Amino acid sequence: MEQEELIYHLTEVRKRLLIVFGSFFAALCAGLYISPRLLLFMKSQPAAANIEWNVFSFTDGLFIYMKCALMVAVLFTLPVLLYQIWAFVRPGLTEEEARGTLPFVPISFGLFLGGASFSYFVVFPMMVKFMEKMNRTIGAVETYGIDRYFSFLFSVVFPMAVAFELPVVILFLTRIGLLTPERLKKARKYAYLGLAIVGSCISPPDFVSHLSVTIPLILLFEISVIVSARQWRSMAHGLSPQK
Repeated sequence: MEQEELIYHLTEVRKRLLIVFGSFFAALCAGLYISPRLLLFMKSQPAAANIEWNVFSFTDGLFIYMKCALMVAVLFTLPVLLYQIWAFVRPGLTEEEARGTLPFVPISFGLFLGGASFSYFVVFPMMVKFMEKMNRTIGAVETYGIDRYFSFLFSVVFPMAVAFELPVVILFLTRIGLLTPERLKKARKYAYLGLAIVGSCISPPDFVSHLSVTIPLILLFEISVIVSARQWRSMAHGLSPQK
């Protein structure tokens, strides 16, 4: 029976992985098709409008084209991956647990998109503007390679997108009992300090930019505390004996 159960789980994992890989391949094909239009759209944005994308080797343009298609594929495969993970563990959950955990899939994807959008349309232009100002201050001639531009872009956008997953992570840790609202409240001042450090690392070193990045992160933490408290009360009510 144990061997049959193991075979069943391996078969289930194989099926879920095939679905994810199939979705990734389809999204990659779509990414290859829309990448030129997406790159032109990004070139028209204020952060890149005044910057010439130079290439310093014959393969630079090809690599950026492929990286853009890959990022599109990863982005649109993410909700499929999250759902397949949920579907794999679904048989081990109660009906109430299944209903309670399914919303994690769209919420996680939405928060990731929100973080990526915020960092690209708000944080990244501030970073570019500050760097351009610094380069002019020291009399440097600005000549940017397209590969360096996108490496800098990803280093700003991706950490912020991941940081926006904070409410989901805290809610999940609350559901499994590792975090409580009391622990979060006690850790608030340390969380503020950590978020301020993160905000200073991914924003230009001026006060307005710090606030523009740090305040949304702190708001995310406070939303996480509120959601965690509601979840904890709901769990406590479910465990209380019925009269």
